[in-house]
Amino acid sequence: MQGFTYHRPASVADAVALLRSTGGTGIAGGMSLLPVMKHRLATPPALVDLSGVAALTGIAASGGTLSIGAMTRHVAVADSAVVAAAIPALASLAAGIGDPAVRNRGTIGGAIANADPAADYPAAILGLGATVVTDRREIAGDDFFTGLFTTALAPGELIVALRFPLPLAAAYAKFRSPASRYAVVGVFVARFADGVRVAVTGAAPSVFRVADMEAALAARFAPSAIAGIAIPPDGLNGDIHAEPAFRAHLVGVMAARAVAAASSVAA
Repeated sequence: MQGFTYHRPASVADAVALLRSTGGTGIAGGMSLLPVMKHRLATPPALVDLSGVAALTGIAASGGTLSIGAMTRHVAVADSAVVAAAIPALASLAAGIGDPAVRNRGTIGGAIANADPAADYPAAILGLGATVVTDRREIAGDDFFTGLFTTALAPGELIVALRFPLPLAAAYAKFRSPASRYAVVGVFVARFADGVRVAVTGAAPSVFRVADMEAALAARFAPSAIAGIAIPPDGLNGDIHAEPAFRAHLVGVMAARAVAAASSVAA
């Protein structure tokens, strides 16, 4: 690991100013950034520790929207009575991230900004049609993830909060790696009054939606409605955990499980 300067601001304004003046990187839980730095795959000149910015933490539900501060840790989302009442699928998703060490250090904003192709939260952002709130604008979830480990964030832009509209029913189903608990394939399904959203993580270089499944489920919200919909393996990830064809198969399996779970919750 190469040398860097360390800063711990107490406000969003100070954090943004430091990010821009130092050209450094914000650090939330550090669960992804620090290992990358240790291997010298990233060498930021400065780290801006966001743990002292109280305004970035918190959970609240109001007016049909669930708001979560960017520095809110996974364990807080998993254990929150507010989240469990508003979007139980999101609490369940958070409870299945990594292991206790990861859940107690990792943050929702850090996970979103990192945009790991096998991370869980991107499926919830896309599946729920969330809004990513930064220090300078609001970014629709559909526009946020742009590729492998890349997002729509500009240099020096800081995620402040995530806003989730409340669905009529939702569920997340994940085929996880037994070692890391990352999603080999994870599918988040959410039903709203005006339609259904289906988001897939782990299968491709970036999270994506499945329009054919959304249309079928909008007509009839049942696992059998998507039984005949095949996902082409072209462009899907292939590694020691699963070949593209197996991941394509898992998308259908996990989607059906998510729909079944969401149906039972709605009932």
